[in-house]
Amino acid sequence: MLDPVIAFFERIFHAIGRGIGIVISALLWPFVTMAGWYRKRGFVLKAIVGAFVLLLVGSYGYFIWQAERWVNYNPDYPESYEFLQATSAPGEPLSGASGSQCAGSAIVEVTRDLIDFNVNQNSWVPSLPLSKAGLFGIPWKNTPFLDNKAAFQLGINTVIRRTTIELADRLGRVRGTSQINQNLQDAKQAMAYNEDAWWLTFSPPFIQPSTPERHRAAIVALTEFNEELTECRGEFDVRSDNLLQFLDRVTGDIGSTSDILRSRMEASDLGWFDPRADDRFWFTYGQLYAYYGILRATRSDFGTVYNDRRVTSVAEIAEDQLRSALDMTPFIISNGNESSWIMPSHLATMGFYLLRVRSNLVEMRDILDR
Repeated sequence: MLDPVIAFFERIFHAIGRGIGIVISALLWPFVTMAGWYRKRGFVLKAIVGAFVLLLVGSYGYFIWQAERWVNYNPDYPESYEFLQATSAPGEPLSGASGSQCAGSAIVEVTRDLIDFNVNQNSWVPSLPLSKAGLFGIPWKNTPFLDNKAAFQLGINTVIRRTTIELADRLGRVRGTSQINQNLQDAKQAMAYNEDAWWLTFSPPFIQPSTPERHRAAIVALTEFNEELTECRGEFDVRSDNLLQFLDRVTGDIGSTSDILRSRMEASDLGWFDPRADDRFWFTYGQLYAYYGILRATRSDFGTVYNDRRVTSVAEIAEDQLRSALDMTPFIISNGNESSWIMPSHLATMGFYLLRVRSNLVEMRDILDR
């Protein structure tokens, strides 16, 4: 009686095995054909082709190593700074210091260190040639592979860009009485450069500065600006309206990212098999990673405003929410239906953290606007 059932399952497993064999054969066919062609060639051509293959394999090995190797990643990195103990605003004399010595800016320091983390401590993945080439022409962001670190770095970069704009246009000058600081302007322009530029290009002049090179120029400019502040030669405007404007920009950025997550959730619920969920998640994660340090630094630079307007407690809650979001590091990103119990929606969870942070920032803004 069981024989027909057993025979049925044998046919199914045989069909599955045959299908797997066909797929493997199709994948290996180009390599088998190439190996046959290679064996029939002369020594010189074999040497040229062999050198090219070795170069390609080595290049892919280097790319995979850099794309998967996260150096000095630390969600608690703001704890390594001492700026929360600062008693003087940026550009103002340090209490108890001998001679002409003023306080630097914590925002500038954290921004500079985030750039250093992206392009010096780690390789800037979006500029690597094989990152730009994709998987047989398919952008890596449309695959489940090798795009997480790149998305994380790009998320950090959006925060750096926003911060350098605000530093140059508002914070690093006394509005109406001083010109834009040249160092901050240089940093702003450097960070506005293309995010995926390599030093070779197919269009004239064929050689260009790479993205990491331009970002390193921003590090120099920000360092020099902080030196101006510590030598009491720079301007940093710590008025409450500047803080309010800066928080407005941060709130807008977080709101835009929340919309990106929502759009992806509406476009797909493939769970673990959504190839775009991982880069959306890690872009958001990188943004929150950077804003965690920037907002801690903002509380230091605008310490007087925070204390006078009594927004410190709300700011601490926002920072705690940011830190909680950074604890979410799933091995595989899933964009499943929100009611699913097998394949969860990590995008929905991250979006929840985003909205909590945003609501706290809105509350801080409302307090400052009273």
